[in-house]
Amino acid sequence: MGAVFAARVVLRSARAVAVRPRLWPTALAQLARFAPDGWWRRPPFIPLPTPELTGFRSETMYGDPGIPPSPTDIVVWLEWCRTQNRSAS
Repeated sequence: MGAVFAARVVLRSARAVAVRPRLWPTALAQLARFAPDGWWRRPPFIPLPTPELTGFRSETMYGDPGIPPSPTDIVVWLEWCRTQNRSAS
């Protein structure tokens, strides 16, 4: 687990969301929330979540910190986030 794992999670998520334009704003908002402070100061200079966070999220969801979320799980989670944001407004 590490930066490669986090990058893989983000890339798989991007592919799952790319075909669902209604989720784009939600996905960007979640990426911003998961990005570590000062991400622009450290390589790879993109807002990847920390390996600790992605590992924790995978462990709580799948029971193993090394399992990346499935594209279906990403879409379902983003739909839930979108619904929550809309109901809070």
